[in-house]
Amino acid sequence: MGNPRGLRTLATTNKVVIAGETRGPSTVTFDQIESVVRGAIKDIGYEQEGFHWNTCDIDILLHPQSADIAQGVDALQPGTNKEEGAGDQGIMFGYACNETPDLMPAPIFYAHKILRLISEARHSGREKVLGPDSKSQVTVQYENGEPVGVREIVVSHQHRSRTCPRTRSATVSNPMCGRRCPRTGSTARPSGTSIPPENFTSAVPTAIPVLTGRKIIVDTYGGAAPHGGGAFSGKDPTKVDRSAAYAARYLAKNIVAAGLAGRCTLQLATRSAWRGRCRSISTLTAPAACPRISSRRPWPKRWI
Repeated sequence: MGNPRGLRTLATTNKVVIAGETRGPSTVTFDQIESVVRGAIKDIGYEQEGFHWNTCDIDILLHPQSADIAQGVDALQPGTNKEEGAGDQGIMFGYACNETPDLMPAPIFYAHKILRLISEARHSGREKVLGPDSKSQVTVQYENGEPVGVREIVVSHQHRSRTCPRTRSATVSNPMCGRRCPRTGSTARPSGTSIPPENFTSAVPTAIPVLTGRKIIVDTYGGAAPHGGGAFSGKDPTKVDRSAAYAARYLAKNIVAAGLAGRCTLQLATRSAWRGRCRSISTLTAPAACPRISSRRPWPKRWI
């Protein structure tokens, strides 16, 4: 597809729209793009009435990048020592903490783990009653700023028709949630795992139109840290909503991994066509009493 300067995807009943600005070789045709889109829908698992990878309509509305934007971000010819510029102004955040091995906040870390395990079970064929759409929510209790236990887990998952709530709970609750959330000896007592009793048989695009960028909090830190407001999907490195947020996360997690802080929030600010240094603001919290990270731990020889 070439360089996706800024693409958006809209999906609704039997319809997918790919729109935005891009550049690339003329050998990439709309037919090839449509084939990639259908393959992605098939890999996800949409094969039902109302949204099927083989029968849905796909509209491709792509055009070249605006000349006004291009002049601000394009580098000059090789040898001119001019870097690419930022594609927009804005603020971006990176965050890391020592609550989990991935240096992510505990609630979003375990919510993602649960869905990843369910997805693996569905794709392997072990769980045939489950559809492709799902969401999870993990409530974690904190004491003195540290996670001490999981209070509640809520999982909503698309399922085949005429599947009773008890069956869905047995499929998802104990085997999936129990394996992903840690057991602690804290005073926090889990109140249980909730599988909503209502039917969830329709594919999400047939019930609620889905659009790129609607789940920016789920894509980052689950609300544990600020967010600049820009989505990540469909953007190349000149779109600082994505690249600067990734860079800020990279710096934040290495600060925490080195034991220099228990939590780190890094904020970057850019302007359009900016090729100089970013403006930055950082917030550090002293290392907590955590066996994984010590304030004496040396700076890593190789950044993670």
